[in-house]
Amino acid sequence: MNDMTAVKARPEGLALLREPFPEHQISKLPKPTAQQTADVKADFKKGIRCQLCGAWHHKDVVHLDYVGHAALTDRLLDCDPAWSWEPVAFNDQGSPLMENDGGLWIRLTVCGVTRLGYGNPDGKTGGNAVKETIGDALRNAAMRFGAALDLWHKGDLHADDDVPAPKPQPMVEDRHAPMPTAAQTAAQSLTNADSMEQLSAIWKDIPRSVQGETAVIKAKDDRKAALASKANDDLQSDEIPY
Repeated sequence: MNDMTAVKARPEGLALLREPFPEHQISKLPKPTAQQTADVKADFKKGIRCQLCGAWHHKDVVHLDYVGHAALTDRLLDCDPAWSWEPVAFNDQGSPLMENDGGLWIRLTVCGVTRLGYGNPDGKTGGNAVKETIGDALRNAAMRFGAALDLWHKGDLHADDDVPAPKPQPMVEDRHAPMPTAAQTAAQSLTNADSMEQLSAIWKDIPRSVQGETAVIKAKDDRKAALASKANDDLQSDEIPY
């Protein structure tokens, strides 16, 4: 027997992107309330030189943990040296198309997988606004791959991992209940799809004769619309540390 403790292999590729960031790569972002900001503007002496983030702000400001642009770029390079990003659209001058508020949609590609991200300048102007927007969009898109989820999620992502699964209950057969039709079964499967990829896979497995059923087509279209709406809401509403 070998007494040496086995060394856990380091994840690679997309799995590495989900690994927690080390403590030295996690920074502190001050998030003052509007009243705290107003108080310090009115009286500079109400602020302090913060020992956590180095900024001057109200003494009661709450801080958020976040991973900066450099640390995220380093992790992306470890996962895939050929990673890349591109704007979703360009303007007439060939520059990335910014929204009216300065927001930017991008596509981030890592290990051959592409996902969307959205960034905004958070009140900055000029060149700093552009850099802030790009960095914010990269962090938003990287989160879609699982990067730094433990930092921005407000609860425990895996709180149920150690909870034993309930024991399956014996099924009671109802001899009088009619068996569902093929169309009903297919429609229910489509309705239960958790993602566009799963919806597509379920659709491909349904026989063509059943695909033509009105209820099946409606179930597919309704679920597709719901998933698309949810994805758009998630991309625009996530409160992700900078």
